[in-house]
Amino acid sequence: MSNEIRVPALGESITEATIAQWYKKPGDAVSVDEPLCELETDKVTIEVPAHVAGVLSEIIAKEGETVEVGALLASIGEGQGAVAPAVEATPEPAPAPEAASAPEPAPVATPVEAAEASASLSAATQDLSPAARRVVEEHGLAPQMIAGTGKDGRITKEDAMQAAQSGTATPSSAKAASASAAAPAASPAVAATGLEERVKMTRLRKTIASRLKESQNTAAQLTTFNEVDMSALMALRSEYKDLFEKKYGVRLGFMGFFVRACVTALREIPAVNAEISGDEIIYKKYVNMGVAVGTEKGLVVPVVRNVQDMGLAEIEQAIGNYGRKARDGQLAINDLQGGTFTISNGGVYGSLMSTPILNLPQSGILGMHKIQQRPMAVNGEVVVRPMMYLALSYDHRIVDGKEAVTFLVRVKECLETPERLLLDI
Repeated sequence: MSNEIRVPALGESITEATIAQWYKKPGDAVSVDEPLCELETDKVTIEVPAHVAGVLSEIIAKEGETVEVGALLASIGEGQGAVAPAVEATPEPAPAPEAASAPEPAPVATPVEAAEASASLSAATQDLSPAARRVVEEHGLAPQMIAGTGKDGRITKEDAMQAAQSGTATPSSAKAASASAAAPAASPAVAATGLEERVKMTRLRKTIASRLKESQNTAAQLTTFNEVDMSALMALRSEYKDLFEKKYGVRLGFMGFFVRACVTALREIPAVNAEISGDEIIYKKYVNMGVAVGTEKGLVVPVVRNVQDMGLAEIEQAIGNYGRKARDGQLAINDLQGGTFTISNGGVYGSLMSTPILNLPQSGILGMHKIQQRPMAVNGEVVVRPMMYLALSYDHRIVDGKEAVTFLVRVKECLETPERLLLDI
């Protein structure tokens, strides 16, 4: 008897995915709800679990293949599994002594060898779970030198954190190990020649590229700028951040204030919260705020729904939860859909000014930037103030210049006089 494993429903408007990796191989024993493989869609990665226990008898769709919803991935047969016990008895970290025995060539590695070693380390991290991969890359660890305690010897997040704390897979050791194992660890998708490295684009990266270009080709995009004096907001945050965190259990950041300021401005200028559908304009009486988050795989925009009904604490909690889920690769399809307006904070990376691109079918996106001390003329005197440039990109097909400027001025007024947010004016 055989049970088929097929591609599950992936979400609205998503019809296909790419096989990112298989966690099992034919002959391995599997248990109910145990992850079998990872699928990469246009927006997120998801794991496909086993719905029955048994033995993985055959893999139909190989890694790197594109499959449609409902396509056959693999089959599970009855039995105990002949390969899985052997794998558990001899986990993957066994090659570690071989990798660790070659630290001597590291000091004399040529630039080409260093590039190849980097490619090997990058390829090795692709076999890790998103959470474990994040720890490995943040600490520059060598996966080959970490003893995995998960199923089939897989490296868990806890394994990686323990290795980082103990120093058993330090950056210097990682370079030596990856250099000695560069040839066998190299991924077929990566071709390193000389000082160049050719890497196949992920499905997420290709989707980002195509949608940004589609946005430029479809909307009549224009950007208007303003600047905001952050003095009052910074003073307010400094005075109450400890009490806020003590009461609500969440850090008081600037993003909650920006979200509330945008909600106030969107109520006055509804066109910025609207979208075009055919020959009609759909005006939304709710605000689903998209908050752009940078991850190791690319930019994602989780959506905080109905923020017009939320307070600062609720907004900060929601944004914090989405940020953690994005970094750990745990966002669901539903988390990324339904946005009506977006905020992008390039300031966390040091950006002083930029022109954000619309996230279709939305008609507006606000770009936040770096807070920088600048001399300003205030009441006839030159004073130094913490200033931030704001940028609003909008679809000129439905948002007039006057509306865009008015929207940005309202945001500026709310941030420079935070009491407006409390009084809702």
